[in-house]
Amino acid sequence: MSNSVLMQEITWPEFETKTKARAPFFLPVGATEQHGPHLPLGTDVFLPTHMAKEVAKRIGGVVAPTIPYGYKSQPRSGGGQAFPGTTSLAANTLTLVVCDVLHDLALHGVRRFVVVNGHVENAWPIIEGIDLALREMRRDGIADAEILRLEYWDFIKPETLDRLFPEGYPGIDLEHAALIETSLMLLIRPDLVDVPKTPTHGHAEFSAYDRYPVRPGLVPATGVLARATGASAEKGEWLATDHIEGITAAIRKEFDL
Repeated sequence: MSNSVLMQEITWPEFETKTKARAPFFLPVGATEQHGPHLPLGTDVFLPTHMAKEVAKRIGGVVAPTIPYGYKSQPRSGGGQAFPGTTSLAANTLTLVVCDVLHDLALHGVRRFVVVNGHVENAWPIIEGIDLALREMRRDGIADAEILRLEYWDFIKPETLDRLFPEGYPGIDLEHAALIETSLMLLIRPDLVDVPKTPTHGHAEFSAYDRYPVRPGLVPATGVLARATGASAEKGEWLATDHIEGITAAIRKEFDL
């Protein structure tokens, strides 16, 4: 009997036991996207997967394999598609992938789902995927499925943000590859953080609208949209504690665990 919370590491009888116990199944949805010269392309995969695993350990859940590609990177929240290595899906493709995974898990007995988003641009394609999956489930006679969708960064406590940003929080869009993500990566995968290459420039300056095609020079050349200096594993621990405790509490409340 495996003690792993990862779906790919358990057997089918163990999977079936979990579904009969109505265990929550987590589906992290990430991205393969540039995160500056100091963080790996898989940052948006590592972070939601870590949060899902830690919460699953606390509530007896299972973490399905993370979807590693997300919706197209946007200049004002992710730097954009022009950076080498950023490999994305069309919105409709991501929607259908989310739908198919949730629907297939439901056909195998899963009834409680937690979709954990790790990439700002994924939000609406995920919502559409959930909506379509529920329609598919109802068509197949599955009427008791429950799905929670969340962005892990929404669980940062105000007092933690005050500690991290005494001069004011720039917002999650500008935090791409900046203090929050760098601190979390220093906590969970320090081997993948090239600290000496951390950019030292300040916040990017954007208009309140988008223009197509994107003007050259709109995004900082580093791909980092806000201050990344000052990141540390200690700050990552503050953040991870908020994320894990907040998500755990929400799931316990919604699923009566």
